[in-house]
Amino acid sequence: MAETIELESAVTEELSGSRFDQIAAQLFPDYSRARLQLWIKSGELTVNGETKKTREKLLSGDLLVLKAEVENEERWEAEDIDLDIVYEDEALLVINKPAGLVVHPAAGHASGTLLNALLAHDPNIASVPRAGIVHRLDKDTSGLMVVAKTLAAQNHLVNQLQARTVSREYEAVVFGSMTGGGKVEADIGRHPKQRVKMAVVTLGGKEAITHYRLLKRFANHCHIRCMLETGRTHQIRVHMAHIKHPLVGDPLYAGRPRLPKGASEDLINGLRGFSRQALHARRLSLVHPLTDEEISWEVPLVEDMVELLALLEREDV
Repeated sequence: MAETIELESAVTEELSGSRFDQIAAQLFPDYSRARLQLWIKSGELTVNGETKKTREKLLSGDLLVLKAEVENEERWEAEDIDLDIVYEDEALLVINKPAGLVVHPAAGHASGTLLNALLAHDPNIASVPRAGIVHRLDKDTSGLMVVAKTLAAQNHLVNQLQARTVSREYEAVVFGSMTGGGKVEADIGRHPKQRVKMAVVTLGGKEAITHYRLLKRFANHCHIRCMLETGRTHQIRVHMAHIKHPLVGDPLYAGRPRLPKGASEDLINGLRGFSRQALHARRLSLVHPLTDEEISWEVPLVEDMVELLALLEREDV
């Protein structure tokens, strides 16, 4: 199904003399400038009942009328996949993603993804690009993700992410012994030789900032909380490996399991058997697109990480 949008607004005295597309961006802030320009060109956004070019100047009192139908953009199939829905209203959907679930179809994962599940849960979401997915979690990272159910909500969330006002807190288990918390501020880009990996780079990378706090120190590992200031691909995994504290179970950045000297058989089996990066998106906070109020969600650690921490606690005695 398509999403139908019908809005109208008059040019104010303050905006008089400005360009059509600039005025539209001010009067209809729920939609991106690029989207509004498309509607202007298609004739779905008119002025006093007439089509005009994006650069034309408008005057006070001119009436902008938007009548648009956003067709389904997704070419992917809907699939009936169980979702752990933490919250849902007409604008947002908050999911507790399990480890092992791919977020978006890609090479090698054309189906069985969160996107396929979203299309089955709410067919209308197909009218929103990427089925409303505005940020991602790696396949083997568990925890909270927010999804936009409308174009307006999507634009609102994207703007928040760009402004860094969305708070995302993670918990992780890392190798080594930390003395306290800190901040990693190191640009991240594609690894120069291993294209499946990201890396801290000196040239051509994107700004990346991760704050971390020590929750519990064990004999050879630490339980930490991380807060993202930016949202780069594999950011926590790359930054923790960069400071020589890679995540337990991360084959891409930690390599083989590091087995402490004198480790018990239980610990050896537990570390070898932990088959994903020990990373969980525990808390999410943002401003709701409809109410402009800050809203937060939190989910507990998943069972495999609880068991891993319990094993490290026993080993620490």
